[in-house]
Parts: sequence; structure tokens; C-alpha cells
Amino acid sequence: MIKKLFPIILAGSVVFAQTVNEFRAVKLTNVDSQVLFSDKNIADAMDFLAAHNINVVLTVVWNSNGYDGDYTLFPSEVMNQYFGFKIGPIGSSVKDPLQRVITEAHRVGIEVIPWFEMGFSTSRGSEYSESPDHILQKYPEWASRTADGKIAWKNNFFWMSAINPDVQEFIRSLTLEVCNNYDIDGIEYSDRIPAMPIEAGYDSVTVALYQAEHAGTQPPTDYNNADWKVWRAGKLTEWFTDVRDSIKSRASWIELSSSPSVYPWGYDEYLQDSRRWVLQNIIDSFIPQLYRYDYSSYVAELDNSLYYTPAEKRDMFFAGILMNIGRDDNPNRYVISPEFLLKSLAANRARNVNGEAFFYYEGLRKNNNLLADTLLATYYQLPAINPYRKGIVWRPKAIIVNEDDAGAVTTGQWEKLTTTSYGFKPNILLKDASGYATIDYFFEVANSTWYDVFAYIVRSPTYSTTARYMVFNGNDSTFVFMNQNDAYATGWQKIGTVFLQQGKRRVLKLDNSGIPAGKKVIADAAMIMINRKLSSDVIVSVIRPEQTPSSKLPERFAVIQNYPNPFNSSTIISYELLEKSFVRVKLFDVQGNEIRMIFNGQSSIGKHEFRFEATGLAAGIYFIRLDAGDVPTNLTSYSIGKMVLLK
Repeated sequence: MIKKLFPIILAGSVVFAQTVNEFRAVKLTNVDSQVLFSDKNIADAMDFLAAHNINVVLTVVWNSNGYDGDYTLFPSEVMNQYFGFKIGPIGSSVKDPLQRVITEAHRVGIEVIPWFEMGFSTSRGSEYSESPDHILQKYPEWASRTADGKIAWKNNFFWMSAINPDVQEFIRSLTLEVCNNYDIDGIEYSDRIPAMPIEAGYDSVTVALYQAEHAGTQPPTDYNNADWKVWRAGKLTEWFTDVRDSIKSRASWIELSSSPSVYPWGYDEYLQDSRRWVLQNIIDSFIPQLYRYDYSSYVAELDNSLYYTPAEKRDMFFAGILMNIGRDDNPNRYVISPEFLLKSLAANRARNVNGEAFFYYEGLRKNNNLLADTLLATYYQLPAINPYRKGIVWRPKAIIVNEDDAGAVTTGQWEKLTTTSYGFKPNILLKDASGYATIDYFFEVANSTWYDVFAYIVRSPTYSTTARYMVFNGNDSTFVFMNQNDAYATGWQKIGTVFLQQGKRRVLKLDNSGIPAGKKVIADAAMIMINRKLSSDVIVSVIRPEQTPSSKLPERFAVIQNYPNPFNSSTIISYELLEKSFVRVKLFDVQGNEIRMIFNGQSSIGKHEFRFEATGLAAGIYFIRLDAGDVPTNLTSYSIGKMVLLK
């Protein structure tokens, strides 16, 4: 008979409620990933990341759809003005992927930093073309050109001129549009922004600008000329500085991040003067792309990047780690090994690098979530606050009241629909047009500030197109009508934004007024979350060492653990008894199956250690459980630890 561990874990695991300061970011992309293509995928991904103590998502908002040019992954009026459409053909059922990521990430306390991946490049192509994509077809004068007059095409990427003022204004406008329209936590530029190939700069606009500043002299024909490099790189830095000033004037709390190519290679190949960006405080977070396929190369790039980062700037330095690339059907696909991953994090922490950004999300899910579980069992065991928030919980988790919680008060006759596929928990309430019925949602508001109010909606053709919600703001209230029949209405839908005073508050009400015969309204969960655009100065909580909470240990023994962890083939298991006890130590796999009895007998007071040989076990995550008691038949105290076997 197979015995299961997990129900016991949920009933009584020993948990230490501590907080560390680390940057733990994952990039979300629309290439080789399905996360951004459905509401459910996004919600599931955010739940998964929160459960593994990730605190930042870098979600792509500017990328190519295959090889036909760049698009935004949000409805953009800027794109509409320039190209006549608001969002690209991304193959997604999500109306606004960026907003959906923001809602679901902030729901679980994760910060969102939109990521402009393609930057000043426009598309990819395996062959040269004079009209490679929709951007350069409409604005050929935007192209960056080499000395022979061709469009800059390097490593299969076509480029706009990052020095052309019109191009600069276009990218700047996209950036500020995101800052203005969304409650974001940062902006990230990467290895193509600001950047341009070293071979480029010979388009007519750039040449004219150079001549205006050099008494009519033509730029050097040698693109590696030192002065020519300095001038072009300086123009990129000037633009970056201007964008930073524009962002900060709108929202000082927005974290401006850069994940450039490594210096000085990035400067010599793409004119990215990232060392100057750090020294001149143009960026807030520096995340060089230390994308390497073996540990020695990774450490070499890590040390090189730290060498160019002054000691007083090290707190803004985080490591960019290549976790995976390519779909499973790609023969050239790559997934980092658990050994390489953990050695990289060990190297980071040994150099006081307090965080990393992984490219990209899908790697965490490979091999039955092996890499995610490896992180959770080791370096990411405890939740973390982003170091740049200085101890402030910037994105506290949302407050949610489900329709069957004590905070939801109903009148009238609602029909309860119990199902495994509908609803937030799931389950929903339904009401037709007959007889008046209401549901009021009361929240325990922790801080007096501005909150966004959401309702969870499940779309159906039989639901009302005019479901009436009432949002309460102190003594005032506002009616909001929601279409519960909208194809995009599934999931959390924003109802409004209100200022709420601390304490128990009625925030939202739904009734069945005005719905036509034959239609119904759906009532499910409601949610409030802090709106940081309106509440940037609110301090939710500050974690200081003297305030760090802790859990009381069981009286009989200290928590069981093993070292080294992770281990290869063998490890030392240790525990300490505070009184003489009967003890059992068992091993379980990640599914909760009991694998092996490791020890069963009586132990004396004090510390105990013994070697465990992992003979016959596959690499992966395992749990060790220690039970103790006065007699062998009544082992009432226990502790659980995780260990990672590498091979």
C-alpha cells in the first residue's frame, strides 16, 4: 500500500516566516511559450510563480511575431497612429495581455516590469531584404544603414536607426504610453535598446546630425574608429537619459532596468555603454545578460561584469541567467541543468549579488517543474522583498472575498452552481430576473488608500449584458454595468477605483435589477488591490530584523535537515532531540509517495547525524520527515525538510 505524505505536510509542517531581500525575476515571452495566450494560462503562471517565491515578472510588450516585424502586446494608440492598428496578431484570446499579467501578478504580490525586448531592431530574417517588415516598409527612412548603403542586418536582425529623432520619439512614446496607462512597477530595456550595430550609423539622418556637430565632416568610414564609436554611443546614452527623466517625472517609483549585453562586448558590437549608464545613475537596476552554457563561462562573465561595476553600485547589480531556449521539438533546445543553476546562484551569493532574472519562464516548468522545485527547496525557500524597495512591501497581495465567504452577504434566492470548471475557487451564484436579489462584499481594509476593485466573471451567452454593480466610496456610490456575456469577460474584471478607509468596509454590491427575461447575473469573488499610481507614498509594511517573525519549534526536536543540499549520491541527515524519544525518519518523493524508511528506533538527547546513500534514486526533489514521541506507537511531533538529489 502506497502511503501519501502531502496531507500530513499541510496539517503540520514547520514553517519559518522570515523575509530576505532578493530580486527574483522571470521573463515572460510570446515566443516558444503559451503563457500570454489565455487568461487561464496567465493566472496559473502567476499562482505558480508566487508559490515558488518569485517576486518579479518581466513581461514582453514589444516583440516580433515570427519574422514580420514588431508589435505591441497591449492595445496601443501610438501604434494605431503610426501603423493603423493597436495590437499585433499575437494569436491570443486575451484582449490586453499586459493588463491581464498586471492584474494576476499583483493579485499574488508579484511586481510587473514591462519588457521592450526587440528595442530598435524591427524583425528577424534569414536573408537580406530592403523591405523586411511592416515597420521599414512604411518608414524606410527609419532604417539604420551601413557604409555600403544597406539596411543594418546583424545576426539576422534588421535595425532602425537609434539616432534618428523620429525613431527615438516612436520608442519613447511607446514607453511612456505604458507608464501612463498601466499601474506598472518598472520598465526594462535589454540588449537591443538603446543599441545599434557597430557597423551602422551611415543613414542620411545620422550622417546629417554628425556633420552638423563636426563642421560638415563626413563620419569615418572605419566604423571601429574610437571617436566615431564614442559619438554614436553618446547619442544612445543621451536618449536613454531623456527617457529616464520622462519616466521619473511621471512616476518616480518606476524601476528603470537594463539587461544589456555584457560590457565591453556590448559596447564594441552594439554601442551599449552600460558602464556609463550605471555610473551616471541612468538606470536603477543593472541585469547584464550572463547567458552562458557552462559554469566556468558563466563565472567568467559574472566576474567581468562585476569588475566594471563600482563597489558602491553593486546593490543595483543582478545576474541575467539563461534558463532555457527553444521549444521541446527544437533539436537545438537548451535547458539549464539543476547543477549548473545552483552553482550559478552559489556564485552570485558568494559575490553579494542578491538576485537574478531568468530567461525565461518555460524553463521553470520543464521536467515536471524540476528547476522551480529545485529553487524552492534551496535558495528560494523563503519569500523575498525586492532590494530596491528598501524593506517596503510594494505589492501586497490582493484582498479577496469569495461569494461563500463571511464577507459576502446575500439577500433573495440565489442558485448555487457547483462545478469544477467555473468560478474563482470554483463555484458561482446565479440569479435570474424574478425576485430581487443582492450580494454585498465587505472587506477588511488594512490601509487607508486608493484601491482598484475587481469582480470575477465567467462569461456565458445566457448571462446579462448589463449586470449592475454598485461601488462604494465612503458615503458615495457609483453604478457600473458589466457585460457578463463579453467574449473577453472571463476572469478578473476591473469595476472601478475607490479610496477606502482602514477597517471593515462595504465595497461592492451586485443585484439583478434590469436584466431581461431569460438572462441571469453571475456572482463570484470580489477583490481589492492597492493602486500604486494613486498611492505611491503608502507604506504597507516594513520588514526590519527586529520585526522578523518566527515560529516556535516543536518542544521535542529541532527541524530535520541535510547537508550538503543539493547533493550527489550521499548526504548527511541531521536533527537534534531535546529529550529522549522514539524516532522515525522516512523519505518521500514529490508526489508524496513513501520511498524508504531511513531510520526507526530510539534516540538520545542531543544532535544526531548519519549518512544517507541515495542508491537507486533518480535525480529530483525529495522530502525527509522526522516523527518523534514517547512510545513507538504514538509519535506526535514531527518536522519535514526538502532535499535535492543531483546526478
